[in-house]
Amino acid sequence: MNAMEAQVAVIGAGPYGLAAAAHLIAAKVETVVFGRTMEFWKNNMPQGMLLRSPWDASHISGLAGLTLDDYYNQTGIERAQPISLERFIDYGLWFQRSAVPQLDSRQVTRVEKNDTGFRLTLEDGNYVNVQRVVVATGIGLFAHRPAVFNGLPPQLVSHSADHRDLTIFNGKSVVVVGAGQSALESAALLAERGAAVELIARAPLIRWLHPRGVMRNGWNPVRRLLFHPTDVGPPLLTQISARPEWFKRIPSQWQPRFAYRCIRPAGAAWLRSRMDPVMITTGRAIVSAKPMGDGLSITSDDGSKRIVDHVMSATGYRIDISRYDFLPSELIAAIRCRQGYPELLAGMESSVPGLHFLGAPAALSLGPLMRFVSGTAYAAQALKRSVVGVKGTEIAWRRRRWLWPDPQQR
Repeated sequence: MNAMEAQVAVIGAGPYGLAAAAHLIAAKVETVVFGRTMEFWKNNMPQGMLLRSPWDASHISGLAGLTLDDYYNQTGIERAQPISLERFIDYGLWFQRSAVPQLDSRQVTRVEKNDTGFRLTLEDGNYVNVQRVVVATGIGLFAHRPAVFNGLPPQLVSHSADHRDLTIFNGKSVVVVGAGQSALESAALLAERGAAVELIARAPLIRWLHPRGVMRNGWNPVRRLLFHPTDVGPPLLTQISARPEWFKRIPSQWQPRFAYRCIRPAGAAWLRSRMDPVMITTGRAIVSAKPMGDGLSITSDDGSKRIVDHVMSATGYRIDISRYDFLPSELIAAIRCRQGYPELLAGMESSVPGLHFLGAPAALSLGPLMRFVSGTAYAAQALKRSVVGVKGTEIAWRRRRWLWPDPQQR
């Protein structure tokens, strides 16, 4: 086996992993990055999707020269809003080529603590020794699937994250479960691809985000007061969610209510007209589901029954870091957690020194901003300050970029 060494290893190459790596590399920190660029966005989001986040909230990392504006200016592509999924993926690929050119596509299979930091085992049997590990692997592992559908085959029940191509449902009857952007847009896309769609939601009504174009023109003083460019939450609350250090000052018993108010299920205003072909049933929940012939018989809590070809759950994600298969049980046990989330200190660092978590797993500690692309700038800057600001880390690491023979096996 071969070994290489670095100061920091970043696991993940989505927006948070790329942002973290870009900031560390720019600060001259010896950094290795493992993952496949924008993999979740490429494989687990439907073709034709549009980003709910506005332009100002869709930049990765906040570093000069790497914004959406820079991407469009350099590529010469015509700008369009809302931003399409395909265009955002291409932006991520451009960002990686520009800021993290030496990405390693091998998967990390195990992270172990040792006397000097961590040892990472890679899928090919090689390993890397590092002082710090940054986990930025996204949310794909945490898709929430309601228990009522347990045991049912994937041809009858799936999660919205299971699909890239929705044309496979052409001519099918599909029930979509949920009331957020993912559910609403999945329902609209399914209908546009020839499916007969019903959306069923527990919520008593579907919430639509108000268009903010008038307030967003020119960064006028009223807009500055009401909205923050990160765009997480309603007016005024965006100013708090954009500053995790403010969020942490909210009494702990109020933080969940604040976070929910910022991210409660809702759809973008531009999506509303596309929902016309979709039958919407609110205030109902599915209480049983069983195969019937080639389809699925479902019963809701009002006793009504339906037989459909497929049910798609767009019911979000529930964080539980114990599901990371590359973190052994003894390391998981050493991480102080609440409700599946790691409790994080300054620099997104967990109770295991040198082990950091970025993205949605940081949301319990740092607020709802960590669930959105617009949080990449704060997270990456906080991480960089933690790494660069620690005295005694100016170790003379080996400067070769890639694999080194293990000295003990020479």
